[in-house]
Amino acid sequence: MREQHFKDNFWNTDITSTAGYDTIIQHLNDGKRTCKEIEDFMKARAAIEEKYAKELLGLSKKVCGHSEMNTLKRSLDVFKLQTENMSLSHLHLAQTMREEAKKLEDFREKQKEARKKVEQQMDALHKQKAAQYKKTAEAKKSYDQKCRDKEETEQNMNRSATTCSAKQQEKLYAKTQQAKQAAEEADRIYSQNVSVLGKMREEWLNEHVKACEFFEKQEVERINTLRNIVWTHLNHLSQQCVSSDEIYEEVRKSLEQCNIQEDIEHFVNLRRTGDKPPAPIPYENFYNNQRSGVVRSLPPPRRAAAPPPPAAGNDPLYSTVAEPGYSILRY
Repeated sequence: MREQHFKDNFWNTDITSTAGYDTIIQHLNDGKRTCKEIEDFMKARAAIEEKYAKELLGLSKKVCGHSEMNTLKRSLDVFKLQTENMSLSHLHLAQTMREEAKKLEDFREKQKEARKKVEQQMDALHKQKAAQYKKTAEAKKSYDQKCRDKEETEQNMNRSATTCSAKQQEKLYAKTQQAKQAAEEADRIYSQNVSVLGKMREEWLNEHVKACEFFEKQEVERINTLRNIVWTHLNHLSQQCVSSDEIYEEVRKSLEQCNIQEDIEHFVNLRRTGDKPPAPIPYENFYNNQRSGVVRSLPPPRRAAAPPPPAAGNDPLYSTVAEPGYSILRY
């Protein structure tokens, strides 16, 4: 299939029309706008990455597991350190995106300046062509009128050949000659303007083809540049994902080294308070203590024992709760 090119598809049968050229220029302006939009997009994305990096950096400075110890503490320290590394990674990504946006801005300005020279040249040719065409049209109009005046005077002279005097015939002849000279002069001017317009048309055709080739080359460069910049942008994002996973892997490796039993033993060895629990508190019967005559005090906060009753150990009026027939009533 034959390739399509600008120079073969943007003509117009009207010599004064610039519709094809204007269509190309409009397309190039739209392309320039696209470059600016992508440039702004990348700058905005860089700002987002920078903000995220700063927030991550602030987060990495916050207290996290300050009271922990041993292997878990080391893992949490690695976790905070890698969070800081993550923030630096995103900060670097933001800087890279700004550099890519600057490259696109420079490319856009470079194309703009190069186009400006060609557009100025073509605009000048369009104005000259339009002015020459107008001048040629006016010359043709004058030429047509002079030719009609010449024919009219010749017809008048021929009609008056048998009815006018010799003197009138001379006047008509002189007028006819004058009209003939005017028509010839108008023909010369008209022919000259047509010739100039023809040369100008050839020059414009050549320059139009050159401009189309130049603009098509710029469009190829623009599309290729945008494609490569977006591709590179995505590569940076993919690399950031790889870097992030590497950072996460460092934390996972540290967590793998976290030994639960070791941390338990470390805490026990560091903070132990003793390996003997308190002895059980025995039940001490109040009345048995009274019989033995030994008063034992319980550890606080228990109350001290009551005074012993004035009775012998075998007094039937006093008995223990455990003894059969115990009653709180005195007989």
